Amino acid sequence: MMKNGKRLQNKAMENDTAVDRFLLLGLSNVPGLQLVLFVVFLCIYIATILGNVTIIVIINVDVALHIPMYFFLENLSFLEICYTSVTIPRLLQNTLALDKTISFSACATQMYFFLFFGVTECCLLAVMAYDRYVAICNPLRYTAIMRKKVCVQIAALSWICGCLVALGHTTFIFSMSFCDSNVINHFFCEIQPVLKLVCGDTYWNEIQIIVAAAFVVLIPFMLILMSYCHIISAILQMKSAKSRQKAFSTCSSHLVVVSLFYGTAIFMYIRPKSSHSLNVDKLLSLFYTVITPILNPIIYSLRNTEVKGALRKTALKLIPSK
Repeated sequence: MMKNGKRLQNKAMENDTAVDRFLLLGLSNVPGLQLVLFVVFLCIYIATILGNVTIIVIINVDVALHIPMYFFLENLSFLEICYTSVTIPRLLQNTLALDKTISFSACATQMYFFLFFGVTECCLLAVMAYDRYVAICNPLRYTAIMRKKVCVQIAALSWICGCLVALGHTTFIFSMSFCDSNVINHFFCEIQPVLKLVCGDTYWNEIQIIVAAAFVVLIPFMLILMSYCHIISAILQMKSAKSRQKAFSTCSSHLVVVSLFYGTAIFMYIRPKSSHSLNVDKLLSLFYTVITPILNPIIYSLRNTEVKGALRKTALKLIPSK
């Protein structure tokens, strides 16, 4: 199974004196399934784009959804389109292409945008949790606190935070010297596989990245936990069962998305080097770069009654009456 990968690796290391290109091995360890994987990933990518575009269109068309909660959901859907477009097109190309190399600058660019959109999603999910906290714990002041200008500002802050963190990480990693090999045993320029190619002892570099990841991932995660502690407390104090059910239903979709995103992110980045397995890491990466983005529109459309209602109304408008 590894013959194809070994052949690619030997080819990449011929006459290698300075690293100006990397070889992405991708999923070359399963050569017999390349065409099947290409079709599967292509279908998932198309469905992801269509699903998230549908959410964006529905929110813009239905006036009832012009509230902060859906403004942030619209941002999340646009973010998922960008996030999945960073990795899947390259994965599709490498699945069938004979030349699986990527230039130094293209690799750095891919890592930058992957981190940019990933960190932005961490922040945006925390912002969405805060929005639910204000709506449930301070309903009378909700419109005063979550004004349109405030929503735009905190959404923009999430994007700016993602931009700055990604710039710092990418500059830090690609300013190092690469030697010995230019083979990345992954399907995109992920931090850990690229860091393995850096010359010398990278122990402290990895510690710095783990610490930075802990701040980037755990701080928004802790804010989400704090928000939901207050939300659950407020829901339990509601006397009406119907009110409790309605309050919980507005949070359930967000909770599922947070669990999927943060579960894989924490396991992937905040653990020691000794526990890393390249094959396990690739499977995890497939989950959060390919599977999670397609699940988000499904989760929000199936578990959110307002979105389902908007979908039905829009569908009825599009279907010509007899």
